Amino acid sequence: MTVLDYKVSFATPAFLGNANQQAQWRTPPFKALIRQWWRVVRAPQVRFNVAALRTAETALFGAASDDGAVTSHRSLLRLRLSGWDEGKLASWPVNEPKETHPEVGRPIGTELYLGFGPLEYDKASKGVALSTSKSSGRKRSAIDDKSKAELRLIFPTAYETELRSAAQLVAWFGTLGSRSRNGWGALQMANEHLRPLTQANLASLAVTRPLTECLQEEWPHAIGRDSAGPLVWRTRVTGDWRQVMRELARIKIAFRTQFHFESGGGNARIERRHVLAYPVTNHNPPAWGTKERLANQLRFKVSRVADGKLEGVVVHLPCKVPDELLQKLGQQGRKFVRDNEVEVWPAVHAVLDKNASRLTSA
Repeated sequence: MTVLDYKVSFATPAFLGNANQQAQWRTPPFKALIRQWWRVVRAPQVRFNVAALRTAETALFGAASDDGAVTSHRSLLRLRLSGWDEGKLASWPVNEPKETHPEVGRPIGTELYLGFGPLEYDKASKGVALSTSKSSGRKRSAIDDKSKAELRLIFPTAYETELRSAAQLVAWFGTLGSRSRNGWGALQMANEHLRPLTQANLASLAVTRPLTECLQEEWPHAIGRDSAGPLVWRTRVTGDWRQVMRELARIKIAFRTQFHFESGGGNARIERRHVLAYPVTNHNPPAWGTKERLANQLRFKVSRVADGKLEGVVVHLPCKVPDELLQKLGQQGRKFVRDNEVEVWPAVHAVLDKNASRLTSA
């Protein structure tokens, strides 16, 4: 068996909780995160074949089956945390940073923009606050950026190469908890084997793929790549987590609002911004309604840099709009989405190139 030990913490508050929506360090979310990035590592080895990947995944991560189609067995990967402590952040800091949103016509709170759900607007204080859980009726809490723990991975040595690679990707891009794709719960990992995020180090893992090829699959299986390199960016703004999250919000507003809506309300139809993520407030076409979901492919991370400050990282794992979702549209709508997928993402990348710095080899 191989044992890997990591010191773990968060650079941004983590809305990572238990069944009562109370913040708590727990191993299942860590295992799920490693599993997600393990798929990216293993996918090229099975030529992106979903059935073959599922077989390999079941062998490593275990299975629970009642019908006998798959033999039930425990996961070969075991995780231990030094403690399952509860989060200490019970109230949100005051003076939330703001950024102008062109479609709103005024500055908006950037933390509420990126964290709506676990965060809400508090009318009494006229500021952002941790929300109340609908299921338990209790005020949510969060894990703050001062909490620390130790994480141990134990697994058969035959899986060492791929699990080390998965852990490296988690260290570079991993986030945990609610609204984690927007940068909350930015996981920080440290041990002697982890390397800095550079183009050369990323290339050594062989987990990038041309954008056009990524858009042939329905699931996030690789980090995209275009003629300028991997689809990974660093913010030019550094500082504390509130400054960096404000910058990530500004960038997100910029690449989303470049696609202007021409319809809305009851007359909403499929438009280019729907390719980025769905649903969209006040712009939900009847064919998709409010229950369909299309996850954001761009993921934000906040990471510590050499001088002790923080920076933002943006990574794109491209994939096409699923056929199942597309079938709910008419022929014209289906054609619109497929035609625009190959145009929308380069336009997003152009905004990111303008507002952040591409990953370099150094």
